[in-house]
Amino acid sequence: MKKSSGIIAYKIENHVLKVLLCHFGGPYKRNLDIGGWTLSKGEKDENEKLIDTAIREFKEETNLDVKTEINYLKTKKVSRRKLVIMFYTNSDFDITGCKSNTFEIEYPKGSNKRETFSEMDKYEWMDINTAKKKIIKNQLFFLEILEQTLKNKGEI
Repeated sequence: MKKSSGIIAYKIENHVLKVLLCHFGGPYKRNLDIGGWTLSKGEKDENEKLIDTAIREFKEETNLDVKTEINYLKTKKVSRRKLVIMFYTNSDFDITGCKSNTFEIEYPKGSNKRETFSEMDKYEWMDINTAKKKIIKNQLFFLEILEQTLKNKGEI
């Protein structure tokens, strides 16, 4: 089973929980708002620790360095072949300089032309309710767990 690991960056602003979401890059989701947003995460390399995967993927997809405490959140099987391990950190990142790594695909499909796209093309601090509406459905669970965890800790 493939393992994927990531970090949810959050902040509390005027008593409102906000999370940092990334919008999928590439040609297929560029105009998709609802379901077009994701948490920063990616596949674990063979000998890599899960926390190291999360930190590496966050850096690759946002160009941001996590310097705050990182905590384990939850693990969930999101498909028959994929397990996601999520961490979280409280950090008020300035996202104006965010940029992502790139990938190359044949586009348009069947054209024999290769194009390069950013893995993520937009970044936004969203209040938790907006984020729950816009995030890809198989990641909603992690936002709900984060919200409950922070309520239990008295942070929100």
